[in-house]
Amino acid sequence: MRIAFCLFKYFPYGGMQRDALRIARLLRARGHAVEFFTIDWQGERDPDLPVHLLPARGLSNHARYADFARAFGVAARDFDGRVGFNKLPGLDVYYAADTCYLARMAQRPFWHRLSGRYRAFVAAEQAVFDPAGRTQILAISAAEAARYQAAWHTPPQRFHLLPPGITRDRCAGPDAAGLRASLRAEFGIGDGDFLLLQVGSGFRMKGLDRSLRALAALPAGLRARCRLIAIGRDKPGPFLRLARQLGIGGALSILPGRDDIARFLQGADLLLHPAYYENTGAVLIEAVVAGLPVLTTAACGYAEHVAASGCGRVLPEPFRQADLNAALERMLAGGERPAWRQAGIAYAHKQDLWHLHERAADAIERVLGR
Repeated sequence: MRIAFCLFKYFPYGGMQRDALRIARLLRARGHAVEFFTIDWQGERDPDLPVHLLPARGLSNHARYADFARAFGVAARDFDGRVGFNKLPGLDVYYAADTCYLARMAQRPFWHRLSGRYRAFVAAEQAVFDPAGRTQILAISAAEAARYQAAWHTPPQRFHLLPPGITRDRCAGPDAAGLRASLRAEFGIGDGDFLLLQVGSGFRMKGLDRSLRALAALPAGLRARCRLIAIGRDKPGPFLRLARQLGIGGALSILPGRDDIARFLQGADLLLHPAYYENTGAVLIEAVVAGLPVLTTAACGYAEHVAASGCGRVLPEPFRQADLNAALERMLAGGERPAWRQAGIAYAHKQDLWHLHERAADAIERVLGR
C-alpha cells in the first residue's frame, strides 16, 4: 500500500515524532510505501521515507494548522490510506498521542471556550472522534481513550489499544554502575549528592515549574545536596529565571534533547515528572525499567506503571504543591531507593512494555486492508 503520514512538525526528540518514524520504518520493511507530510522537518531525513513540506498560512497557529489540513487533503487524496499524528479531517487512522482537548478545556473558565482557537481545535477533534465518523483510533493510553469516549461518545470498537513501546536499552544492564559513575563525574555530582532528573519536551506542560518549587522548598541541608537536570525541547529562559527567583539558580541545568538518556537514567537518583497533563509519559516507564525511582502525578497516563511496579510514588489529582514538596523530601531523606530500584527492574520482566510500534503497524495494515 501507499500510505500518507501527516504531522504538524517533526523534531528528533519528540515522543510522538519518534513513534511516527519507527512505525513508518516498520511499514516500509513490510513492503509498503510511506510518505510524510508536514509543515516543518528538523533533523535528518530517511531517504526511503519521502518528506513533503506543505504550506501553512495564517496569523495564528490554529489558522496555519487548518491551512495545512486543507493542503494535506489535496496532496494525499490518491494514497491508499491517511494516518495522522495530529487531529485532521479525512484520516483513516489517528495515532492518539494528544490529550482530549474537549475534556481538558471543560476544566477551564468559560471564556477560554469563546475563542476562534477553541472552535478550530474542537472542530479538528470532532473530525476524528465524531460518533458518526469512520476514523480508527490507535490509543496509547486506556485512561485517555476513556476520556475521549466520555467526551465524544465515540463507539468503542473504533479504538485499538496499544501497549507501551520503549526501547530495551533503557533497562538496567551490567554496565549500569559504569554509566552512573561516568555521568556523575561528567557533571561533577558527588556520591553523597542527589541528581534529580526531568526529561521531556514542553517544560511547562511537564511541570518543571512545580519541580523547581519543590526543590526550593527542601530543608536547606538537603537542598544544598541536590542538582536538577532538565532535558528537552523548549525555551529555557522562563525556568532559569524562576530558579533564580527561588534562590536555586545554581542547582538547575537545562539541556536540549539528546541521544544518551540511558546514561542519565542510571546516573540520577530520582525522576521528577509532576506534569499538568500527559497522555502517556514514556519516560516514566523508561525510568522504572532502569531502576530509577519516580515521583509523578496521576495526570500522566503511564503513572499506572509507576504504581503497579512499586518504583516510586504517584501524587493524586487535584495536584497540590505542598504534596509534591513533602513527597520529594521524604523520597530523598528515606532509605527506600534500593527497594524501589529492584522493584522497577523486576517489573520489566513481567509486562509487555516494548511492542507499541509493531502493534500500531499491525493495526494500520488491518484498517487500510479493509
